Amino acid sequence: MNTKSLRTPANLLVVNLAISDFFMMVTMTPPLLVNAYWGTWVLGAFFCEIYAFFGSFFGCVSIWSMVFITADRYNVIVKGVSAEPLTSGGAMLRIAGTWAFTLAWCLPPFFGWNRYVPEVTCLPVVPTT
Repeated sequence: MNTKSLRTPANLLVVNLAISDFFMMVTMTPPLLVNAYWGTWVLGAFFCEIYAFFGSFFGCVSIWSMVFITADRYNVIVKGVSAEPLTSGGAMLRIAGTWAFTLAWCLPPFFGWNRYVPEVTCLPVVPTT
């Protein structure tokens, strides 16, 4: 983003992907390491839901960012010079739409509509006899 020649609409989508992946790493890695150390989920049921929300939210933002990057690359490769180029406004609209749609998709479990399903790190270890 500091280099003017690289501030293209397509690269805005790549930066959005990088930001989403960075926040995925920041929010998911510390709880994972804590729970890997203890061998079970030690942070409580509510934090398990927060953990699931962050994983779902940033994962969906990353997926939608890759979808838009792929669609842009498809447009350029298949249609070539006759393709309508992606504009900065179009890229920003896609980015804003990605975050808004994902937020709308990931918030309902907090309000009782469906639920997050625990992954292995949220399940307690049951000793076998």
